Amino acid sequence: MITWTCKTFTELTPDELYAILRLRSEVFVVEQNCVFLDMDNKDQKCHHLMGWRDGKLVGYSRLLGSGISYVESSIGRVVTSPAARGFGVGRDLLDKSIETLYRLYGKQSIRIGAQCYLTKFYESFGFVQKGEIYLEDGIEHIEMLLL
Repeated sequence: MITWTCKTFTELTPDELYAILRLRSEVFVVEQNCVFLDMDNKDQKCHHLMGWRDGKLVGYSRLLGSGISYVESSIGRVVTSPAARGFGVGRDLLDKSIETLYRLYGKQSIRIGAQCYLTKFYESFGFVQKGEIYLEDGIEHIEMLLL
């Protein structure tokens, strides 16, 4: 059973913030072997969706209003714990991310910058590819839009 919570940056406890940054580093820096500055000064403007199971952060995304990353609202830093993979946490996370973003900002288009290997995953939620493939921190990405 996963417990979902969503908080603004200022509502996060130090332990929650630490768990978020640790999970993002575990996957985006260590697992994907990508040296990049994860803290990009957008976290302070976002809502942070966290999925907790047995006191451990197993899923996370940040929800951005329009004008922060794109003209449209956005979902970013979508990540599941390696220990929780294979149990549908990623699907639950994206479902909850879309639902929560709509609740916060109203039903509107959502633009994401997806890692190319996850294109089919995002398409299964209705996202469509927009634009050309681009490199971000050495990883192929493509913008996708959910209307």
